[in-house]
Amino acid sequence: MTQFTTPLYSKIIGTGSFLPNAAVGNDELAARLAKDNVETSDTWIRERTGITQRYIASPEQTASELGAHAARAALEMAGITADRVDLIIVATSTPDSTFPSTACLLQAKIGADHAAAFDVMAVCSGFVYALTTADAMIKSGQTQTVLVVGAEVFSRLMDWKDRTTCVLFGDGAGAVVLQASDEPGVLANRLHANGKLAHILTAEGSINGGSVVGDPFLRMDGQAVFKQAVSVLGDVAKEVLAAANLTADDVDWLIPHQANVRILQATAKRLGVSMDKVITTVHLHGNTSAASVPLALDVAVRDGRVKKGQVILLQGVGGGFTWGANLVRF
Repeated sequence: MTQFTTPLYSKIIGTGSFLPNAAVGNDELAARLAKDNVETSDTWIRERTGITQRYIASPEQTASELGAHAARAALEMAGITADRVDLIIVATSTPDSTFPSTACLLQAKIGADHAAAFDVMAVCSGFVYALTTADAMIKSGQTQTVLVVGAEVFSRLMDWKDRTTCVLFGDGAGAVVLQASDEPGVLANRLHANGKLAHILTAEGSINGGSVVGDPFLRMDGQAVFKQAVSVLGDVAKEVLAAANLTADDVDWLIPHQANVRILQATAKRLGVSMDKVITTVHLHGNTSAASVPLALDVAVRDGRVKKGQVILLQGVGGGFTWGANLVRF
């Protein structure tokens, strides 16, 4: 990897996203589940989660393919070609294969022939972990331009007979281009984990001798996850703001992990931030895990809400148990 002059900052210069196929609304999903005698409804889903629809990948669509579409959109916005990318970091819990990494497969798809590539797995905190890593790589002088992608096909981890989980998740990808800059961009990052809470959100299955060993489906203690998410998102937001010598009043937009509208509301309340300043896309996308934060960011950039110079607080929380935050000036 080429050694570059150590810059003062890294800055997001492009965003992109991609959603597979057509949206699957709550009524359509309920009709599908009813065929397996799983009872749910638009009202039941909407009241508990705020979700109205989600996108589900077709069998041939992989995380690397979804991510490649999002990456191309981010590169186009940034105005750079793939051959200028030095590093690709893909955050995913649903890789195309055990190896090679999804990042390597994505590299080939977009023609970023000069880029190093690796995956990060921190479930729904994955993008925040990946962006923190990319920022550190740039500030250390190891890289100049990094493509950070969150890409998931979580529908493949679903037990479609468990209505408490299968209605929550969707598939998609989001990406940002991070580049060395003389202007402040990524202002502060904070990451945390607590492996003692691994059991509250887990997909334990693994491959051994050509067979799946353990439970292959996502399992979640919804109440425990909700309680932990609200607590840690509030704490890490205050922590990252303090690290940048800013307060919640300085934040133009809050983009938490899009898991459940009630978590977004509770997080905003803990910070004293109006819901008018919270970017919310969970109702349209469901929980897309590591893709949710960059997806929401790209939506808000492209519809004009997020503008140059604004301060954005990005937050992730997920299985592991993991959580973290990035404070960025766009």
